[in-house]
Amino acid sequence: MGKIAELFGFEKHGTSFKVELMAGLTTFMAMAYVLATQPGAIVGFGSPSVTDAAGLVVTQEAVVVTVALVSGIITILMGLYSNMPFALSTGMGSNFLLGAMIQAGTLTFSQAMGIILVEGVIFLVLSIFGIRDLIVRMIPKNIKIAISSAIGFFIAYLGFKNSGLGAYTASGIGMGDFTDPAVILSVVGLLIIAVLTAYKVKGAILIGIIVTTILGIPLGITTVPASLVSLPNFSAIGSISFKFDLLHIWTPTGFILIFVTFFGDFFSTLGTVLGLGGKAGMLDEDGNLPGIEKPFLIDAIGTCVGALFGCTTITTYVESSAGVEAGGRTGFTAVVTGVLFLISMFLAPLFLMIPNAATGPALIFVGFLMIQGFKDIDFSDFTEAFGPFVMIMFCIFMGSIAAGIAGGILAHIFIKVCTGRAKEINIGMYILAIPLILYFIYS
Repeated sequence: MGKIAELFGFEKHGTSFKVELMAGLTTFMAMAYVLATQPGAIVGFGSPSVTDAAGLVVTQEAVVVTVALVSGIITILMGLYSNMPFALSTGMGSNFLLGAMIQAGTLTFSQAMGIILVEGVIFLVLSIFGIRDLIVRMIPKNIKIAISSAIGFFIAYLGFKNSGLGAYTASGIGMGDFTDPAVILSVVGLLIIAVLTAYKVKGAILIGIIVTTILGIPLGITTVPASLVSLPNFSAIGSISFKFDLLHIWTPTGFILIFVTFFGDFFSTLGTVLGLGGKAGMLDEDGNLPGIEKPFLIDAIGTCVGALFGCTTITTYVESSAGVEAGGRTGFTAVVTGVLFLISMFLAPLFLMIPNAATGPALIFVGFLMIQGFKDIDFSDFTEAFGPFVMIMFCIFMGSIAAGIAGGILAHIFIKVCTGRAKEINIGMYILAIPLILYFIYS
């Protein structure tokens, strides 16, 4: 313990081994829901596997074990290299975007991993050369805020759809069947998460998933496997590892997907790292985080490594704030979280038994957490608010994150040009508009 304290500088940061240990456990509890939602996002909720357009079979087991492995390794690396209490895993957003396209047959799994790999390499190059500020200046503030909110609305939409709370048919959107035990259980699950959150219980989402899953056993909604613990199926990991296609992604759709995943990862990481740094008292007098290039570099490396092993964008999780609030101030918090992710590889059957009635409410709540930035959109200037409005509406009513973000950016540029304020748009945005227009033409 003394060597660990010296390595991570416990005394300098005003913390202790016990505090950091509990903080790491708290962070894991807050973000372990990813192990329940990621398989469904890629494969389809309620489906054990999906066969993509190229014939590759991707199983939920392969996804959950791979996510646990990559999240554990990259989070430990974050703790050791940056000495900051930040944990990483597959981010909400790109997983649902690419997963929906894989399930629909419009994108192969290998193409999806190729897109993530390219996005990760771009992020890595920008991190190495410190071009972060250039990107930040290029995208208008309202658009950056709206991207996260739009993805949040989309994830909530999926939660309503998968849980059965909403009925989505050719005739439109309606109310689900509230006499169905699975729908009733979904309502109970949502209320459990809400109440726990109101009481500021750590890991409210994960606890809600667990309780709802248990309640589903006597109702016949949850199917209990023969064993809750098993050795990691490394052959399953191999089935989706190094399956990236870099030859067939250079299309209008491919470009917009690279853009969406990159900017989602970039701004999510920027906002999360600065926000967590503020909570932990790490920011300087100018509001900057000393050594911010370190978590950015690990985040970028994580995305590249994740793509190689079959994971969507690996990003720094805002749920790390749970550990920070519990007193975590050093990288040992992240190391503990990472070790717990590695241990969870042995619990794959436990995560795979979770029904839609439990993951649906979790998705709705994750969506709620992501749309909170909506309040920061400037509605006082119509030319600033129109783009975000289009972005969010397109995401919800077209059921497409890519269409929403592309439409929102084009609407922002259009309204600025038509009102004589074209000079307010960065030249990079005009260049970006070309592939966005092609996306709508060829999709």
